[in-house]
Amino acid sequence: MLELVKAGGWPMIPLLLLSLVALAIIVERAWTLRRAAVLPPGLGKEVRAWAGRGKLDPAHIESLRRTSPLGELLAAALDVRNRPRDQVRERIEDVGRHLVHRMERFLNTLGTIAAAGPLLGLFGTVVGMIQMFLVIGDQGIGDVNQLAGGIGKALVCTATGMIVAIPALMMHRWFRGRIGEYIVTMEHEAIQLLDTLEPAGRPAPGPAPATRKAPARAGA
Repeated sequence: MLELVKAGGWPMIPLLLLSLVALAIIVERAWTLRRAAVLPPGLGKEVRAWAGRGKLDPAHIESLRRTSPLGELLAAALDVRNRPRDQVRERIEDVGRHLVHRMERFLNTLGTIAAAGPLLGLFGTVVGMIQMFLVIGDQGIGDVNQLAGGIGKALVCTATGMIVAIPALMMHRWFRGRIGEYIVTMEHEAIQLLDTLEPAGRPAPGPAPATRKAPARAGA
């Protein structure tokens, strides 16, 4: 492995740094985006049970907000539970956008690494080929086997760039898909909570006002 790094020359240094950054992001996002951490099992059902029993004091809602992203979304819905349904939905969508931004943290960096890896590998190969042709210009072709070995060493950077980029691209797409799945589930839980709150939280329509009869005209 060390011999391959030496063969690639100095362009291998940024590729190795990118691989370390990509690995750190993948491990951190995999831990942060665990399903149990984002969507605690049974939390939506538990909150609906609280709402049904009327246990919606501010301290309870604040405690819910700190549990997980799902808890934060449900708490945001409970904060405005007495407003019209369309305003509650707007609040849910607004908080959902903030949660998506938070869950996608570092994913742009991971996508950039996936795109830049092959380009850096190609750059290292071009640098190696330029150096080789400069030597040929000064000393001639010389030994063909040595020339072939030099070309092989120059291609080490291209291979390394692909090795860095392929896992980064796969994990970037996987994380994006997982976040999209989480958001759909969270919105579904929030709508179910709204359906639970609506009978108790919305005032029932009152009886229609009685129609006053017009007074009879004199002489009728």
